[in-house]
Amino acid sequence: MREVFQQELREVQDRLVEISELVAVSIDKATRAFNDSDVSLAEEVIADDSKIDGLTITLDELAITILARQQPVARDLRIVVSALRISASLERMGDMSTHIAQLARYRFPDKVVPKTLRGTFAEMGRLDVEIANKLTELLKAEDMQLAETIRNEDDKIDALHLSVFDKVLGETWKGEAADTVDATLASRYHERFADHAVSIAKKVQYLATGDWDPDHSSDASR
Repeated sequence: MREVFQQELREVQDRLVEISELVAVSIDKATRAFNDSDVSLAEEVIADDSKIDGLTITLDELAITILARQQPVARDLRIVVSALRISASLERMGDMSTHIAQLARYRFPDKVVPKTLRGTFAEMGRLDVEIANKLTELLKAEDMQLAETIRNEDDKIDALHLSVFDKVLGETWKGEAADTVDATLASRYHERFADHAVSIAKKVQYLATGDWDPDHSSDASR
């Protein structure tokens, strides 16, 4: 029975990695669709979100079955419960990608934001893709250096997010009301994507080391 239990725990980890890989593909396509006004890519992201949702539900059902049948304790229990929370964050990351893609589709054939902000959003998208790829590696290997890198990259996105608000609220902003709404929404989606990644990184770090750092807490439930 113990061997079966360990196999089930490995399957939980494998499924988390699979979902994370799909999320990385999703944010990559979403940011390219957003920056290039590529409606075909946007449609792919929107359509593929159901795959992420479906895999998340399947993983949650497996985790609940493990809790019911195996009644894990100590670290094994933390692994299963953390998997449920991590899968929820991954699902939300997929949603953020979808929201970014929906903005691109809605504004097609125009670009979502004015020229003055395109460089900022290109950098936010690059950082989100980088974070997503590092998160997948973290879930595979539990490399704590990756967890710290994700946090550092999130700080950069937070700074860019604030710069967008400074721009649209500044006296020199010439955008229409729709431009202001789109820019603030898009910035928020990019920022929340990274926040969920930080939340996952913290959970992985806690499982690996037993240490919880409240100074780097992230309210990813928003």
